[in-house]
Amino acid sequence: MLAQLPTVLRDLQLPLRLQLWDGKEVDLGPNPTVTMTVKDPSLVSLLGRPSLDSLGTAYVEGRLDLAGPILEVIRIGDALSEALVEDEEEAVPERQAHDKATDAAAISYHYDLSNDFYALWLDREMVYSCAYYPTGTEDLDSAQRAKLHHLCRKLRLKPGEYLLDVGCGWGGLARHAAREYGARVFGITLSREQLALGRERVKAEGLEGQVELELLDYRDLPQDGRFDKVVSVGMLEHVGHGNLPVYCQRLFGAVREGGLVMNHGITARHPDGRPVGRGAGDFIDRYVFPHGELPHLSTMIAQLSLAGMEVVDVESLRLHYARTLEFWSANLEAKLDQAARLVPEQALRIWRLYLAGCAHAFQKGWINLHQILATKPHGNGAHELPWSRGDIYSAG
Repeated sequence: MLAQLPTVLRDLQLPLRLQLWDGKEVDLGPNPTVTMTVKDPSLVSLLGRPSLDSLGTAYVEGRLDLAGPILEVIRIGDALSEALVEDEEEAVPERQAHDKATDAAAISYHYDLSNDFYALWLDREMVYSCAYYPTGTEDLDSAQRAKLHHLCRKLRLKPGEYLLDVGCGWGGLARHAAREYGARVFGITLSREQLALGRERVKAEGLEGQVELELLDYRDLPQDGRFDKVVSVGMLEHVGHGNLPVYCQRLFGAVREGGLVMNHGITARHPDGRPVGRGAGDFIDRYVFPHGELPHLSTMIAQLSLAGMEVVDVESLRLHYARTLEFWSANLEAKLDQAARLVPEQALRIWRLYLAGCAHAFQKGWINLHQILATKPHGNGAHELPWSRGDIYSAG
């Protein structure tokens, strides 16, 4: 069977050992760091043109196994695919419909997996979004606290102000804004598991008078401008290109004149929003974020502007997210035995590839993360921002 392997594999000189179902082995380079065990003979032909989607799918389905440091697995898998698969220009996919039922099901698939599972590898506050590393030396807990402060400072959040948290997750940002900045917070999510734990933590900290978390779709947000500030973290990815105008209009309608809106979300590399190549985007859509779509930064700025807001600040945190995902991946890898008791084997295989693969994707610039700050100007064009960004950083 070794003779059936494409000869080009031997020319790549990758630190990869191939082990076949019959126990035979071949090293594709010196000092292998990763072993790929091919359990299904039909995969031999796949190795001649190994897209990231086909490799990932075979692993998730248990048709091949991977042994070695997971970040090294991803790096070698990418090198293998890049060498043997022509990186064709991906077509812009047909835009998916995003109604309330579809979005609720997609959110439940990803976020209702298991609160205990997420707690294994997230920080103490369970903040499931890109952290912020002011010096690059912070650990995960410190970086997530820094991110929460960074968001609140950019929003110039003051005691007594009413903050809307769209996609509030387990309530880490909502509780931080109430506890550290004296804000009142209304947070919404479509995840019942997140909501239950989020409410438990609000009660445990005695913040019921300041923080209210509800199961609510963003399309049902009140449109009377009752909120002083709006923050949306990790929500953009689930909206869909077709619903971006509605999403931005709902944020505009929720905030008062002079108020600020912060959108923190993953953005596409390509201006037309096509997914990353060699099947990586297909894998994510199938196994990780069903119906997820990433708009380009320019698209998001345009939609915020069309909704009536003025974009006043943009910051890329791409490398910050690469580091965050590396922390998450390392945490999960260190607790695989515990994780295996909390989620099905296939789910664990998906999350191992997803966390390490996304760290690789952000590191290489396949995708980005942008914080976009916008204001809803007063009727005369005035806004309530200081003359510089200095106040964001002077607080330390």
